[in-house]
Amino acid sequence: MSGLKLFRTDTTNSGMTEVMPRLAEIEADVQGLVEAHMETLLGVRFLASEYGTGPVHGGRIDSLGLDENGSPVIVEYKRGVDAGVINQGLFYLAWLMDHRAEFEQLVRDRLGVTAASQVLWSGPRLICIAGDFTRYDVHAVREHRRSIDLVRYRLFGSDLFGLQTVASVSGGMQVARRPRRQAAADVQGASMVELANAVDEVLLGLGDGVNRVERKTYRAYQRLRNFACLCPPQRSKLLVYLKVDPQDVDLVPGFTRDVSGLGHHGTGDLEVQLRTPRDVERAQDLFRASYAAA
Repeated sequence: MSGLKLFRTDTTNSGMTEVMPRLAEIEADVQGLVEAHMETLLGVRFLASEYGTGPVHGGRIDSLGLDENGSPVIVEYKRGVDAGVINQGLFYLAWLMDHRAEFEQLVRDRLGVTAASQVLWSGPRLICIAGDFTRYDVHAVREHRRSIDLVRYRLFGSDLFGLQTVASVSGGMQVARRPRRQAAADVQGASMVELANAVDEVLLGLGDGVNRVERKTYRAYQRLRNFACLCPPQRSKLLVYLKVDPQDVDLVPGFTRDVSGLGHHGTGDLEVQLRTPRDVERAQDLFRASYAAA
């Protein structure tokens, strides 16, 4: 990781030992590691490896997956720096958009009918994982109208694996229009819409590379993976779900709730209930913690 140093503490001698970063021996080592733990590392459910695109197209997609919001995901790997990784990924992304039925059949076979019926074709994603990227790569992704994440990897010692997002572009993902203000007669409903707009601004303003994804039952805020999901305004409150461990939070009745194991829209185990602008201020440390974890 550029500029990052990692040290292991030595409790016996009260010293510190630097763990030197390194690249994988071969590209397949990175691919195998990510595919084996794709949901943990990327928030993507693994579908297929080395997926053939047929005799006419003549390619093999490194990894195919489906992210937390139902968006199709292509993951391409390079051991070091490779100027062709983005163009190669875009080549496969174009194939994928022309073969939606084939992809949905793959999802149906691997994850079931429900997952296949909820594939979000408005936001297909390309994730490029490589030893490093050039400034030209970063500029190139910003010129494309596709959702692309450039992710740098490093191995540390024998048992540590690091990922760092270098650039993230939302591209074709749907960006929600601000809800129109309701009629003055529905003052309470209008106040909830204003509160939703305030939460939207806070979440988008947490840092670079935040993508907003619209689903029917929630709006996801995503870095490499979701860190917050905002449900449509209810009459008297907003519900936001965060990727924060409820065990690490002092839960406050009527404000925060542990929903791990409970069904709800969106992703995340911590439910935050917002009723006033003051609640949004109270929740900001939780928003930041979830953003940092993503």
